[in-house]
Order: sequence, then C-alpha cells, then structure tokens
Amino acid sequence: MIVVSLIRADLESLPAYVPGRAIPGAIKLASNEVPLPPPPAVLAAIAEAAASANRYPDLAVSALTARLADALGVTAERIAVGCGSVSLCQQLVQVTCRETTDEVMFAWRSFEAYPIVTQIGAATARTLPLTPDFRHDLDAMATAVTPNTRLILVCSPNNPTGTAVTHAEFERFLAAVGPDVLVALDEAYHEYVTDQDVVDGMTLLDAHPNLVVLRTFSKAYRLAGLRVGYAVGAPDVVLALRKVCSPFSVSSGAQAGAIAALDHAAELLASCAEVVSERTRVRDALLAAGYTVPPTQANFVWLPLGERSAPFAAHCLDHKVIVRPFAPDGVRVTVSTPEENDAFVDAAASFAG
Repeated sequence: MIVVSLIRADLESLPAYVPGRAIPGAIKLASNEVPLPPPPAVLAAIAEAAASANRYPDLAVSALTARLADALGVTAERIAVGCGSVSLCQQLVQVTCRETTDEVMFAWRSFEAYPIVTQIGAATARTLPLTPDFRHDLDAMATAVTPNTRLILVCSPNNPTGTAVTHAEFERFLAAVGPDVLVALDEAYHEYVTDQDVVDGMTLLDAHPNLVVLRTFSKAYRLAGLRVGYAVGAPDVVLALRKVCSPFSVSSGAQAGAIAALDHAAELLASCAEVVSERTRVRDALLAAGYTVPPTQANFVWLPLGERSAPFAAHCLDHKVIVRPFAPDGVRVTVSTPEENDAFVDAAASFAG
C-alpha cells in the first residue's frame, strides 16, 4: 500500500502525455510517424545489436556521439545523446531549475511534453500565446523574460501548428534575451524544412553559448520506436546534460540503428521530398474545401478548428482515419502516403460540423 503523503501532491495535476490512438483497420495519422520502415541495412544493424541484448549498452553512447560529431562538424564534447529529444527537454529543466519559482518559458500551443517535463522538474511553466497566424511571438517572449526565467523552449517547426521561426527573428530574439538564459531550439522536424528563411540552429551555436539545438531520429530517420535524439550545445551545458541522464537509457539497438541511419542518410532524407510534395497537395485540398490551414514546414498540417476539433476527429474516425485533436484549439494530421492522405482529404471534405 502506498502512503499518499509520501508522494508529491502536485503530481495529481500533472497532465498525462497523450499518444496518438492506434485502432486495427484504421489509418493512423495521429503521431507524425513516417509510414515507411527503416531501410534494410538499418534493420540489419538493429538486429545485429539485438544479439548482444544480454549486455548493457555503451553508457557514453561513444560511437554514435562520434558519428554525429563527424556529420555535424562539431567536437564530441558538444553532443549529448538521449532517449529521444523529449528526455533531453526534461534534462534541460533538471540542469537549469532548482527552485519552484524558476521558470521555463514556451509558446502555447506547442509541444505537449513541455508543460509535463516542466512540472516533473518542479519548475514553473510560463506560457506565451502564439500569434494570430499560429507562429511564435518571439518579441513578446523576449519581453516576458524575468529574473526567474531559466530556460526557454522554442519549437521550430512548431508542433502542432507546423509554423517555423525565421533566422532573422531568432537572431533578434537571442540578442534580446541575452546570454543569461538557456534557450533550446527544438528542431525535431528540421529535415522537412524547405523555406530558406527558416532558422538552422547549428549555424548560431558558436555565436551563442546559451543556445542548445535539439534534434531526433524519430521522424525523418524512421526510428521513432527506438527512442534516440541528441542535443548540441556548449561543452559545459552538454556535460551537465550527461550528468543527469538516466544511465543506459539509450539502448544498443537504438545506437546501432541511429549510426546506420546516418550512414544511409541520403536515402532516408530523399524520401522527405515526397512528404513535402504531399503536404502541399493535402494543404491545397483542405484550403479548397474551405479550411484554414497555416503554412507548414513539418510532416503534418494543422487545422485550427477550435470547439469543432473533437467532432472533426470523431468524423474522421467514422471514416477509418485517426487524427490528433488538441481540444479546444485544433487538429493535427500527419502527412502520409498518397493513398492515406486521400482517405483523410475525403473525410475532411464530407465534414459538416
């Protein structure tokens, strides 16, 4: 029997992370997964690593760290590998926040894990609304910084709206925030960006030691089930992230799969062009059907349906398509294969709610 008084009382209000639903026989467009499996060579590397499942993985994730350093053109001491970029977000809260009055700032609506990892870290969430066109209001965020602000999370492209931050406005934001607040640029969907004006965090790291860039193998590299992501930043920040990382949290299979994915990056990233083409087609079809859909730089589209979000999701499910409602704001829909996208567009076209 658990004595309730021993447990943190604030955890009763902790929001649960809600995964996309999976229903046999239905098309799942709720989790921003890539519909294609990893290439055969990547699967072979994972299988080979599984043969050593009786052994602990490399605690330092040395081989993958070295491979990433080579691919990114940075030293290994600037890279921390984690159990998906979500775990690195939580580690960032842990290394920056000590008091309950310490603040983690992020836009809302943005990635649903941000308020969760903030509360787990016993810090205070400070949210700023998106602009009317569903983008980060970086000027307002910079103005809202207080002496208690310890960490700012900026998601670009933003999950779930798909909108992205430009290089110019992010540089202006960093200058306004100053060097005393850690800023994390979450680029989980970086590989789908086609707009040349969108910020690439790697180009700003040398000039801003308080900047950390987060990326993942879950999306374009098709390894969502293995949970591996990484952070790139100043060596002292990376060292702190490594100190609070749960030991052996990145499995041998995840490390082997990620290395193999980097070895076959050309093949994997080439398929992103197909997603980009389909996202344009899907958005155009939705616009033609009368929906508001902001421009997206990710592998999903956003429908700001407000109170109609839940009825829309239910209607799609009636048509055997699973989408992701974020009531009361809108619905996020993953861009998938042409056939699955057609099924969604047809369902959306018949919604009368």
